[in-house]
Amino acid sequence: MGVRKRIISLGTAVLLALLCTLPAHAAWDRDVTDIVADTAAYLVTQVPSPQVSSVGGEWSVIGLARAEAQVPDGYFEGYCQNLENYLRQQDGVLHERKYTEYSRVVLALTAIGEDPRDVAGYDVLAPLGDFEKVVWQGINGPIFALLALDSGNYEVPVCEGAAVQATRELYIEYILERQLADGGFSLTGDASDPDITGMVLQAFAKYQDRPDVAAATEQALSCLSALQNDQGGYGSWGVDNLESSAQVLNALCELNIDPTADSRFIKNGNTVLDDLLRYYEPGAGFRHASEGQSSSGMSTEQGLYTLANYQRRQAGKDSLYTMQAGEHVSQLPPTPTEEPAGLPGKLEEIQALPVTQPGKTFGDIAGHPNQAAIEALASRGMISGQTEDSFAPDATMTRAEFAAIITRGLGLVPAAADVFSDVAADAWYAGYVGTAYTYGIIKGVTETRFAPEATITREEAAVMTARVAGLCGLETAMGETAVRDVLSQFPDYTGCAAWASEALAFCYQYDILSQADSEIRPQDAILRCEVAQMLYGLLDCAELL
Repeated sequence: MGVRKRIISLGTAVLLALLCTLPAHAAWDRDVTDIVADTAAYLVTQVPSPQVSSVGGEWSVIGLARAEAQVPDGYFEGYCQNLENYLRQQDGVLHERKYTEYSRVVLALTAIGEDPRDVAGYDVLAPLGDFEKVVWQGINGPIFALLALDSGNYEVPVCEGAAVQATRELYIEYILERQLADGGFSLTGDASDPDITGMVLQAFAKYQDRPDVAAATEQALSCLSALQNDQGGYGSWGVDNLESSAQVLNALCELNIDPTADSRFIKNGNTVLDDLLRYYEPGAGFRHASEGQSSSGMSTEQGLYTLANYQRRQAGKDSLYTMQAGEHVSQLPPTPTEEPAGLPGKLEEIQALPVTQPGKTFGDIAGHPNQAAIEALASRGMISGQTEDSFAPDATMTRAEFAAIITRGLGLVPAAADVFSDVAADAWYAGYVGTAYTYGIIKGVTETRFAPEATITREEAAVMTARVAGLCGLETAMGETAVRDVLSQFPDYTGCAAWASEALAFCYQYDILSQADSEIRPQDAILRCEVAQMLYGLLDCAELL
């Protein structure tokens, strides 16, 4: 497709204007992908052999695993060996009183695909069945017990000799009973703490079908919104710090809330992501607090796994704490489900749109590899520029904007549909989203949320484009072997989400995405020039140009 360079802006401000009516959107001046890779590489040098420990142990393993970072051969195996040796030395007891030690180890083992129920003959999960011992630490205990149990959708173990056999219900009720008047939570005292409140919301994320949990969640979110400072961040004990912002950002990711688009969490134009990135030190991880401090192990670990969580959610992958699909586990976006009732097959009424603005071009696309595609679409009124003379080819695109360009490209009539709770009836994109949904081109990130302002990735765009291709009469189904044959030419093909692989293969097979590309970059934010080329290629294949 000839895209000249990879630009993923994840920081301050680029205006996105795909159609004449499109609003401006903020972009970011820091590449989260590069920051995650840089921090992971640094962490490996600082923690060459993770031990059974909070800092320099399980959180390093969790962060590196969930970031899908490159680690030395045998790195995770080395952790498992260290854990086995420790358990043998301690007769299987990680701690007599602090049962979060067990939860943390369960999370680490689940993150690297190991079974916590059999580690050198010991069941590390079993202690989480003892309710009284888990809650001895206070609210921290049940928070992390729920996170650990739900990470792999484990059954609550039957704990022989426990005074009170634990259940998920007991842990949830324990936490709910400790909600403070302003909606927040705290380890001690009556002042809400953003760290603990964020952690509670992380544990509650998979129980939003319960009215009591959903109500408590909304109150806690209101509390966190009120606690957010003008820099977009949070503090505890009178000090603004990375860890507080990290736990809030993790909570929003676990709840499928876009931290960069939800107005409740934007203060003075700053988001919690903006604040977290303030603590980043290139090549040296993350600082705890003010500038001038050196990075710390705890801050670096929390910075890494938090950005990994954000990155995974943006890419449509399971969240940080969703490590195995199961009863309580939700995914973003979900595996495609049934199409809306009454969806037509091939749309016979689709016709090639006529040229209405012959010779239309933009000053910033002269000589651009995608110039021909951009001009062809612009001349038919399918796309427009940031201004009359500026297309902004290297800007990114939101899910709503992509729905708009696809709907206009097919000449479909915009018609709002009351499907998604986050698509207001008076939003500029409501009609485009409604029509795209009606024809099965788009789906929500959940059954009730579309996340219109979220940046769309290359693999998400491929899936939507493949659905359009089906409506245009193209055969999009490909066997597993064919998919592998097409994608395996790219070194990063194993990073493609399973739900997107066939669509990506289809797009490359028909040169809707160019096979001349050196990489797929499935989770990268797609650029406006790339979208123009994809739509042009699709319409050309369907003989609609």
